[in-house]
Amino acid sequence: MSFYISPRFLNKLAVHITKNFLDLPNVRVPLILGIHGRKGEGKSFQCELVFQHMGVEVVHMSAGEMERPDAGDPARLIRLRYREAAELIRTRGRMTVLMINDLDAGAGRMDQGTQYTVNTQLVNGTLMNIADNPTNVQLPGSYDSTPLHRVPIIVTGNDFSTLYAPLIRDGRMDKFYWEPNRDDKIGIVGGIFEADEIQRQDIEKLVDHFGDQSIDFYGALRARLYDEQVLDFIQKVGYEGVSLRVVNSNDRPPEFKRPDFSLSHLIEVGDFMVQEQQRVQQMRLSEEYNRNLRLGFHRNNEEETRNIPQPRTEQPTPSPKPSNGNGSKKVSEPASYRQEPAKQPASTGKQLDGAVSDQVQQILAQGYRLGIEFVDERRFRTNSWQSYASVQGHESEAIAAVEACLAEHGNDYVRIVGIDPKAKRRMMETVIQRPNGKVSSY
Repeated sequence: MSFYISPRFLNKLAVHITKNFLDLPNVRVPLILGIHGRKGEGKSFQCELVFQHMGVEVVHMSAGEMERPDAGDPARLIRLRYREAAELIRTRGRMTVLMINDLDAGAGRMDQGTQYTVNTQLVNGTLMNIADNPTNVQLPGSYDSTPLHRVPIIVTGNDFSTLYAPLIRDGRMDKFYWEPNRDDKIGIVGGIFEADEIQRQDIEKLVDHFGDQSIDFYGALRARLYDEQVLDFIQKVGYEGVSLRVVNSNDRPPEFKRPDFSLSHLIEVGDFMVQEQQRVQQMRLSEEYNRNLRLGFHRNNEEETRNIPQPRTEQPTPSPKPSNGNGSKKVSEPASYRQEPAKQPASTGKQLDGAVSDQVQQILAQGYRLGIEFVDERRFRTNSWQSYASVQGHESEAIAAVEACLAEHGNDYVRIVGIDPKAKRRMMETVIQRPNGKVSSY
């Protein structure tokens, strides 16, 4: 099976790798190439295809290796892998690169809730140091004066704005935003279904029908077509006998016939997968559970406070009023018959002023999700905000949540945040309360 390599992707990687092995006069070549873009667009897989096509050796790292129990281990591992790649260049005489997948997941800071550890700082500092001194990369506790061969570093990620800004500056990192166009998608999807003998015009119609889907959607679509046959196989051998049949079995491996790869069937299965995606985006059950939990907890506290019996005080007997013009006297009704005015329900929190309410309405009107955060005076100095609630689309619930947070954290800083649910970015932040309940003005 031959897979499609985007010409733009191939040219970008080939130029970056080759430049790092050339001695260009008076030219400072960035050591790191950052490939970023939407999830599931095949960034890592396209890199592997380019490496195979060019005959480049690869030393791999992943985001999961960026955090260890002992401080300094991830930074030391980066230096070890870099020196390993330099040794491969020296001994094998072939181009070698250091590949770090999903760097932003391991060294980035997604939001205020992401812990910024010593290891994260050391990883950023190590990569910056290697980019500035690519031939002098030392291990802790030792020093080798022999210059190393320069090793290009390729990193992938979804959002490089979460990384330490000095690391991604021009001169250290060359950036390449990967977003496959229609021709790229048709070529890649054609390679996925090449063994299934699907006509090119059907591939084009399939890509046009699911134009907003990423590349991994089509690979999952092809795998989904075999579900019916696998289920028939399970029911044939029995659920209790599947393990003995497929693991360390002496029988021949099961064979499956070619499923229906017609365009209509592909679109039918693909539409079902899209509906599953939409359910995940629309439900957001965790936000609903957390919001109801916080609001319900506050209301329960209000109910408990309201139900505490109050001490009774004796009312003095009212004295007779003077007579009116008709000579009759107005007599006060006994307290037991007197109707008390209806009590107003207790508010769920401090009433919002007009400026804060307008800000909440503005955030929701733009389609943003409202985040509510708080922090005490000590943590405010380190910008370590804590999340209180998240609301989207319901103005009454949003205002009630803000009022509840203000009442519960009267001596803390409180701010509201507008979050773009599509871009997963914080678009605006406003502090609405400072310690001792002082509401900010803006």
